[in-house]
Amino acid sequence: MSEVLARWNRLPSKEAAEEVLPCCGSNSWAEKMAAQRPIADETALLAACDMACTGLVASDWLEAFRSHPRIGESISASNSARSAAWSREEQRGAESKDDDMKTMMTESNRTYEERFGRTFIICATGKSSVEILDSLRRRLRNGDSAEFYEAAEQQRQITHLRLKKWLSA
Repeated sequence: MSEVLARWNRLPSKEAAEEVLPCCGSNSWAEKMAAQRPIADETALLAACDMACTGLVASDWLEAFRSHPRIGESISASNSARSAAWSREEQRGAESKDDDMKTMMTESNRTYEERFGRTFIICATGKSSVEILDSLRRRLRNGDSAEFYEAAEQQRQITHLRLKKWLSA
């Protein structure tokens, strides 16, 4: 068992939930994670994450979505310092020096927010600004339900990556 998990397993529930909250942004998810302790290893942690995700309702997902900055930005109104640092790292490939690309990304983000009422969520790690913009434009064609499901799946993927980073910290 990693030192991080061993220490986390011993924390009081509230503190344990607060510690993993930056990995997802949903208080309900963090509480569900803390309730599944003790967790032995990374494989069990990721399985616990998936289990916690299956129990989330729409308002929990929306809370998680609000913890993310727009693509191309590094701070959202509700993210922690750890979450902000992870967002910057995750979006590194989305950075573009091309002013036209920046404008298209800004306009597409605005269109998405007007259409769906929330920030565009994508697991941006390893993706270029062109790939992200293509995904954003493609997902603008989704219906509300399909897009909510897609955003939740992207959030789950982001959470997995962040849990792995948390374990290695």
